[in-house]
Amino acid sequence: MLDPHIVFLGAFASLVGTLTYSWQTLKGLAQPNRVTWTLWSIAPILAFAAEINQGVGLQSIMTLTLGVGPICVLVASFISHSASWKLGPFDIACGVMSVAGIIVWAVTSNATIGLVSFMVADGLAGLPTLVKAYVEPETERPSTYLGGIINGALTLATVTKWTTAEFAFPLQVVLFNTVLVVLITTKLGPRIRGTYLTPLHDVEHVLPSIHEEESHG
Repeated sequence: MLDPHIVFLGAFASLVGTLTYSWQTLKGLAQPNRVTWTLWSIAPILAFAAEINQGVGLQSIMTLTLGVGPICVLVASFISHSASWKLGPFDIACGVMSVAGIIVWAVTSNATIGLVSFMVADGLAGLPTLVKAYVEPETERPSTYLGGIINGALTLATVTKWTTAEFAFPLQVVLFNTVLVVLITTKLGPRIRGTYLTPLHDVEHVLPSIHEEESHG
């Protein structure tokens, strides 16, 4: 177990990653999904307040930074209008379901239900960005997600009592951000789609030429 104060290093890494992503957004190098980043700013701030009430301790610093950073990204996305990702029905649906999860978390008196609701809400908030990273990884940058991995991992390394209240959310943060970094850096989505869809795409181009030859014949 590491010294609990190491969470400040994780918080710093997370903020550096998010500020870098904000700068990339201002430069048009990243196109953040505003549904994701809006909910990623609201939910952690609410969770931070809850963790303070539950006496979670220094581990709550990770949650606070996960809420502050996205606010910077949101501001950057509104300053640089061309850097914002165009929202669709899927994004809106995920946002609505995420808000519902946050409401359940806020009103329930059951700690387990509340934690599960919050984690589901956070996952639903990130789902549009996860899909975007799969479909168009060039619209994302890994910096902020790498910071999230470091933040979550260092937080887990300081846990003394392995209760779900202390380790469940940091673990989710590490896993979710790891998947995002892999999708962005490897461009796995386009590679898979290129492997499996290119033959069909080629067939679609060949068929018109065949029909043209038959008509001329």
